[in-house]
Amino acid sequence: IVLDKPQVVKLALSCVLAGGHLLLQDLPGMGKTTLAQGLAQLLGLSFSRVQFTNDMLPADILGMSIYDPAKLAFEFRSGPI
Repeated sequence: IVLDKPQVVKLALSCVLAGGHLLLQDLPGMGKTTLAQGLAQLLGLSFSRVQFTNDMLPADILGMSIYDPAKLAFEFRSGPI
């Protein structure tokens, strides 16, 4: 699926097989999403994508507790992960 990037493919596959996390960072249109989708499909895994911006915080991705005045308690609202 991804051509002309054999080292990137090997590193990504090594990361997945080692049980690590992978951050794909490159210029727009260079096949990052295609690589991730291809690896997920090849290994029978699920695929999800988060579009980062420079002002994102961990709570924007993982979720956060928000106070619900009706229940007088905090309620966890999960993020995209």
